[in-house]
Amino acid sequence: MTSQDARTQEIERLQRARARWRHVGDARPPFAQTPAPGQESVWDYPRPPRIEADSREIVVCCGDMEIARTRNALRLLETASPPTFYLPRVDVRPGALVPAAGTSYCEWKGEARYLTVVAGAHRFDAAAWFYPELEPTYAALRDHVAFYPHQLACWVDGVRVVPQPGRFYAGWITPEVVGPFKGESGSAGW
Repeated sequence: MTSQDARTQEIERLQRARARWRHVGDARPPFAQTPAPGQESVWDYPRPPRIEADSREIVVCCGDMEIARTRNALRLLETASPPTFYLPRVDVRPGALVPAAGTSYCEWKGEARYLTVVAGAHRFDAAAWFYPELEPTYAALRDHVAFYPHQLACWVDGVRVVPQPGRFYAGWITPEVVGPFKGESGSAGW
């Protein structure tokens, strides 16, 4: 099987999975938490995902070393997941990112490539990713990178981010979003 055949099979598998999704942001399910004033329910986010500009200060650190800081982030909002923040690569410390092994495929955005975060003597393998070639709808993410908050300290306007449950997921949980969130126990069917 060629790599193109494998990619075609993966795309078809993801499209079949997408067709089975019950929750696409058009109606909040009964198990969803009700947001308080100033909060957002991840169950109101759309599927396919939507991109929004975010001018709050976003900071990514490893210990005392700052990896990235921006007020030009993009938030990707998708049903059942807390926002994923994409930061302009120009706002990432030079030398902090090096290519890592592996790729994954998103049926919305395309093929992701992983990056290792380097902070002095510390290395965090595949702790960030980017899309070198994006599907046209998500072209705004070009030249942006996202970080997994599991191993790094990530902040949104001075509030420390809580990582989305599950290693595969990379949403940033802050007090403004309510779930439950994809990745929690019992969420496999969402």
